[in-house]
Amino acid sequence: MNNAAIIGVGQSAYTRRPEPGQSTHTFIRDAVVAALRDAQVDATDVQGMAVASFSLAPDTAVDLAWKLGLSLRWLLQDTNGGSSAMNMLGHALRGVETGTADVILVIGGDATGLAGYSKIASNDNIATRDHLAPLGHGGPNGVYSLVTSRQMKKYGLERSDYGQIAIAQRAWAAKNPFAVYRTPLTMEEYLAAPMVADPLSRYDCVPVVAGAQAIVLAHPDRCPRGRAPVRIRAHRASFNYDNQEGDGLQTGISTFADALWKQAGVAPRDIDVASIYDDYPTMVLAQLDDLGMIAGHDLARFCRRDIGEKRFPINTWGGMMSAGQPGGPAGGLNGISEAVLQLQHRAGDRQVKNARVAVATGYGMTMYRYGGTAAAAILERAP
Repeated sequence: MNNAAIIGVGQSAYTRRPEPGQSTHTFIRDAVVAALRDAQVDATDVQGMAVASFSLAPDTAVDLAWKLGLSLRWLLQDTNGGSSAMNMLGHALRGVETGTADVILVIGGDATGLAGYSKIASNDNIATRDHLAPLGHGGPNGVYSLVTSRQMKKYGLERSDYGQIAIAQRAWAAKNPFAVYRTPLTMEEYLAAPMVADPLSRYDCVPVVAGAQAIVLAHPDRCPRGRAPVRIRAHRASFNYDNQEGDGLQTGISTFADALWKQAGVAPRDIDVASIYDDYPTMVLAQLDDLGMIAGHDLARFCRRDIGEKRFPINTWGGMMSAGQPGGPAGGLNGISEAVLQLQHRAGDRQVKNARVAVATGYGMTMYRYGGTAAAAILERAP
């Protein structure tokens, strides 16, 4: 079936330091209002809602529905961090296709503050709380510094290779009014940045922000007049694919990439724009390689040539590394939203010419040594 599409997107403002009166709920409210307005859908038409947030508690999904004034017949709350957006997209897709709900709102947002995020990161799960946090491991930064070191050694990467990703995404962010960091970044500045967890420096680690993102799924016929609906050609997900027994240099995407491309009926060479979950440059490369988008698994050449020289359009809103990470859940939704804007040819100064097919991914839930969840979707501009 292919009778569901993304027909609207919206986001709140992003800020590093929320002001008094701003909260997870207010950011989500703003994103929902923007998404419904963009989709030209009234709140009374919404029959389903999915939400992911690290800071919604003690409220749950049904409390949020109440506060938003939504009466629903389909409801979901996802807890899988960086892959939550992709997971919710998959469930919402099937919800619309099966007729369970005609219009589904998918939401992600957080306003933890830096101290709140640190507390969450130290209590991701029992393994982290009991075995890593007491060591002062520094949260995900400490974990992914080890993954980055392994990747550098295996593929002959230099720090400047990761810098190509950070610099390119900052250049895209300069064209995004919602991005928290828009000033151009040079290689000299990247290499001189203070270390956070060697070899990760300041510009390798996503800045935590407060904010929210939302998208609207419905039958393609409900798409606003004069705008192309965005169809989901294929969707796949993986959970705990290797029991944390690998080196973290592959993700669960490696288990389904072939099936994803086959279902979509396209190949990596057909992708016009890519939204790759970018909690760290290391994981951008790992996901791209798992997708088969890096020729010959030559990560260094890809960084230097495809990103550094050719500026292949990856994370054209600036990615989380420049636009900001409003919690893991919304971080995945902004990649999906950007893909939609690109495919609808509404990305303004960021627009990739004649964009027709996009790939979007999610990755997250650092269980002990690296992330345990991964998901991806192929999106297409409908004729």
